[in-house]
Amino acid sequence: MTEPQVAYAQDEYGNPFIVVRDQGKKTRAQGTQAIKDHIKAASTVSNIVRTSLGPRGLDKIMISPDGDIQVTNDGATIMSNMELEHQIAKLLVQLSKSQDDEIGDGTTGVVVLAGALLEQAEMLIDRGIHPIRIADGFDRACEIAVHEVERTADKVEFSPGQVDELAKVIKTCLGSKIVSGTSDKFTQIAIDAVLSVADLDRRDVDFELIKVDGKVGGSLEDSALVKGVVIDKDMSHPQMPREIRDARIAILTCPLEPPRPKTKHKLDISSVEEYRRLEEYERSTFENMIKQIKDSGANLVVCQWGFDDEANHLLLQHGLPAVRWVGGPELELIAIATNGRIVPRFEELSADKLGHAGLVREVSFGTTQDRMMVIEECANTRAVTAFLRGSNKMIIDEAKRALHDAMCVVRSLVKDNRVVYGGGAAEIAASLAVAQAADDIPSIEQYAMRAFSTALDIISLALAENSGLPPIENLAMVKSKQVNEKKAYYGIDCMNVGNNNMKECRVFDPLVSKRQQLLLATQLVRAVLKIDDVIEQHAVDEM
Repeated sequence: MTEPQVAYAQDEYGNPFIVVRDQGKKTRAQGTQAIKDHIKAASTVSNIVRTSLGPRGLDKIMISPDGDIQVTNDGATIMSNMELEHQIAKLLVQLSKSQDDEIGDGTTGVVVLAGALLEQAEMLIDRGIHPIRIADGFDRACEIAVHEVERTADKVEFSPGQVDELAKVIKTCLGSKIVSGTSDKFTQIAIDAVLSVADLDRRDVDFELIKVDGKVGGSLEDSALVKGVVIDKDMSHPQMPREIRDARIAILTCPLEPPRPKTKHKLDISSVEEYRRLEEYERSTFENMIKQIKDSGANLVVCQWGFDDEANHLLLQHGLPAVRWVGGPELELIAIATNGRIVPRFEELSADKLGHAGLVREVSFGTTQDRMMVIEECANTRAVTAFLRGSNKMIIDEAKRALHDAMCVVRSLVKDNRVVYGGGAAEIAASLAVAQAADDIPSIEQYAMRAFSTALDIISLALAENSGLPPIENLAMVKSKQVNEKKAYYGIDCMNVGNNNMKECRVFDPLVSKRQQLLLATQLVRAVLKIDDVIEQHAVDEM
């Protein structure tokens, strides 16, 4: 009896095709199960940053693919540097970025709140409530929470001459940062920097006029605010003057070199005379360029490009100090600060396009004698530079992030000077208001509103946990104080000073930050609850 013949599909070389049975193993979650998978991914990300919340929050070590180490507890930095594959986890990164772009502070809190809302939504789904009804209930609760936060807000009155109350709000922001030990210094830098560029009548702040720069060496206490521009460059020649008074600055984006043909070219020099003619042509071109600069009245050249030794020597001979290889953003900031114009061609250079500054000086510091250029007494007095010092690059990077958050708090208070109380007091007040309103709702949305109220408690619980306090006991105590005394300023005593009255402890947060946290977190939760399937783009293309 012969064995049955098995036919194989073969390629042009006679090799059989190998069929991999993967499709039978692959499953695609849909409906409620898909939503639960999304919630699980979001909760995982939220729990990562939860331990970084508050003044006693822990730092994270971020290791890049290149092995670079970054230590930070800034929520936006942690979220942006995490390599996430899940689609909903990426939405949380975008949520944190939205909070950072709009407000600049509260990036950790918004992610923790969104994660807590999604966890509460999962419990409601398990009870058979439709995701859309949950989202509707959350929206309704969010309106009540925002209204309660605005109702309990206080105003911070400040002016350029009276910034004591403003400083207390900024110190709350800096309390969880690496610069908390020097918070007085950084608070003053943030206030002076923002108020220098703020238009208090229009309630607007132009961050483009503020530059934050840092240099390794010294301590955080050595940081300072410079009324002008600081660039990490020095004079192109060591014999050029280190200080220039009444500087008239030519800001160039054209190179100090002879023009070259745009096409491929070849130049053959076969005699000494030809070489001398070429050398004379280059020299005359350089001298013509320098003459055009001198004729415009400039006594300092700031160039985006480099120039060789011959041009550098001619500049020195003609008494024209120069700075080369200045980056594009720095060049723009110099132009804004000095009211100058960036000149792309020498033919367009004229006296009315020069920037003006009272003093340009080269400073050196540290044991390595690092040199930087400081442009002060600028024509546009609003331009400032926060110059930070630190023992290493990691400290300077974290100090920059802390100062950015502090300046964003000042900007928020310039736009809206209302504040709420920190330590979770605002969230607890909103939680109590939402829970009370849920009792008057006859529809099924009352369950979603109570879940929203429970999720708001996560901020206070996380603050207590990160401070080493019993979370449930502290939350219950603070809630009872708010209910009995009908005061919305009781919160978690994170610093263990023996006082839960955040008004007396001067712990404040900008109202716009809390309001934005509630709105963004609720919007993200609604978006997640409406996603019941994920379809790969290439699968759609093949259909």
